[in-house]
Amino acid sequence: MKTRILTAAIGLVVLAVVLLFFNTPLFDLVVAAVCLIGVHEAFAAMGFGKKQWYLYVLAIPYTLLVMLSNGLPFRAMVLPATFILMLILCCCLIANSRTLDFGKLSGYLFFSAVIVLCFYSLVYLKRCLPVETYQYDAVYFILLTLCFAWGGDSTAYFVGRFFGKHKLAPVVSPNKTVEGAVGGVLGSVVLGVAATAIYQAVSGRFVSLTVEVNVKHYLLIAMLGVFASILGILGDLFASAIKRQVGLKDYGTIFPGHGGILDRFDSVMFVAPFVAFIVRYFFYFLR
Repeated sequence: MKTRILTAAIGLVVLAVVLLFFNTPLFDLVVAAVCLIGVHEAFAAMGFGKKQWYLYVLAIPYTLLVMLSNGLPFRAMVLPATFILMLILCCCLIANSRTLDFGKLSGYLFFSAVIVLCFYSLVYLKRCLPVETYQYDAVYFILLTLCFAWGGDSTAYFVGRFFGKHKLAPVVSPNKTVEGAVGGVLGSVVLGVAATAIYQAVSGRFVSLTVEVNVKHYLLIAMLGVFASILGILGDLFASAIKRQVGLKDYGTIFPGHGGILDRFDSVMFVAPFVAFIVRYFFYFLR
């Protein structure tokens, strides 16, 4: 427990330092680096090693292109790069048909796509809400995403530990309970509302430049917290199901007491795209 708490505290400090460089390319590079570590953990989880090094090497330039595709020339390269990557992988399968398992390759590609989508959503929020126009609303939404995911996950852990009696998904994740899940939902809502109130107090306004704050905005955040917490649980169970199938306890050891990048970001996997989608298409139209 002490190791988990200490690691979490250090992680939050690192997160704060990274956010200090939010409006610089360094933020994008750090997110891309963390994403690539996650992709490597998926690579290893599927049973690939040194003999299949090319599968991971191919993912590096493509992931960097996606994460750093801020300018129009780079965005225009994503589609042809995806096509070229697909052709190369097909050729790799043909050339190594006896040793390269299609099921494992498909699992690696699918899992990697989920990971890249998750981390790209954080970068997308930065692109969608430039500081020059929206000040630091993007930082708020990134922190809101983490509050929904990690806050709900942590609350679920403690509630389940002390009050959990009914198993939520015993085959996939024996330690998760229904009581913990309910506590996680409530924790996501409370932390989301608290983060919003703090941001409003610090910035002197709500996250929309054209809307005056009122009760319905906090109700919206609470509703987002409910859905986000459920998606966080789904992401956690999804990552756990893969671990059970491939026989892993943790995806890595980069975080003592927590595991790897995917062990720490599993609850963020579906929450980040969900928040980015809501912000992009709905939030700033609220009246």
